[in-house]
Amino acid sequence: MILNYLLKYNLRMMVVFLAILPACSNSSNKNTKEMNKNYAKGTYGYDADFFQKHKISTIELKDRDSQACIMLIPAWQGRVMTSSVAGNEGASFGWINYKFIEAGKQSSQFNPFGGEERLWLGPEGGPFSIYFSKGAEQVFNNWVVPKEIDTEPFDVIEKTPEKVIFRKNFTLLNASGSKMDVGIERSVKLLNSSESENALGTSIDKSLAYIAYESDNTIINKGTEAWNEKTGALSVWMLAMFNPSPKGVVFIPFKNGSEEEAGKIVNDDYFGKVPSDRLVVKDGILFFRTDGKFRSKIGISPQRALPFCGSYDPEKRALTLLWYSAPDKPMKYVNSKWGPQDDPFSGDVVNSYNDGPVDDGSIMGPFYEIESSSPAAMLPPGGKISHKQRIFHITGSEEKLSLLTEKLFNQKLSDIAKIF
Repeated sequence: MILNYLLKYNLRMMVVFLAILPACSNSSNKNTKEMNKNYAKGTYGYDADFFQKHKISTIELKDRDSQACIMLIPAWQGRVMTSSVAGNEGASFGWINYKFIEAGKQSSQFNPFGGEERLWLGPEGGPFSIYFSKGAEQVFNNWVVPKEIDTEPFDVIEKTPEKVIFRKNFTLLNASGSKMDVGIERSVKLLNSSESENALGTSIDKSLAYIAYESDNTIINKGTEAWNEKTGALSVWMLAMFNPSPKGVVFIPFKNGSEEEAGKIVNDDYFGKVPSDRLVVKDGILFFRTDGKFRSKIGISPQRALPFCGSYDPEKRALTLLWYSAPDKPMKYVNSKWGPQDDPFSGDVVNSYNDGPVDDGSIMGPFYEIESSSPAAMLPPGGKISHKQRIFHITGSEEKLSLLTEKLFNQKLSDIAKIF
């Protein structure tokens, strides 16, 4: 009786197993096909495969209602490496230093992994620099990026499909010998459609595809001494690295006013004065060529800066918008100029950098950057300062994209595209 029951039971199980086997096999084949798909270089899928191949752990945030997604790497300070408006098949917006990563060699000076939104700290140069040791001449050979914002991981404190929170505590010595106990809290979250439109203050045409995300970056004085103009102060420094385009252009609006009242409009001599065919000032907006062919940089002071800027790639019909938090009134910002300074707290608020060959003809990228900074963190023990940044990548017809630039910047996109 028992033997007959077992034989019948096993026979039934075999029939069930054979019935579901094809379904399991099809699912497995489908996943294998997806995993083995060769994405073209320049796509988000190519970059996802690249990091998987090199065993670099990533965190992906995906929008529930679209194919928008961003990719973060906790080991590299929770930076956003890249993003897409259309999933794996979509263009990858962040610049990634493939050759450096593939080489697998860690530098004690600086590791330029790339990434479209990373957190650094200022100041870079001057008496309170955290990139030069006390007494060292502030030249390239002595410049060292602190490992805590270069190679050390940030701890993942919380993770959901739309948001991730990181944390890091460490100690730095600045160029004046002041000890600074630092805490960092960083969160990155996707913005849904209603949050994106509220943030922009205008609607986004339904025909446009976009990705939008916000980072909130806080630095805390974890020590027992105040940070001030005598001991030095830090700042949140956000750097966004993007892929250049032959006709790419960054546009930065600024506050009008005479030079006597507000100072000069733009600092354009970081690496020598920017030629007029690469920098145009017109109708209250700076236009800066970002083709990755000429090393140059511009900066906007607190007296001139407005918290919104952008860039446009006419070839991909891709509009990038960047917003950053700014105080209601101008405050002091750290000065990152290398070497002696007349005023260590006369720095810029927003910058843009265009990569290009150096004297020996070599080039790191090419890429271009948009950078934003918080005011100098003059903090008592336990004090904190936060700096938020939002990045939007929006693609589609130039006509529909122009509705946004006309609303936000009073500029037709066609005029921006042909400025140079």
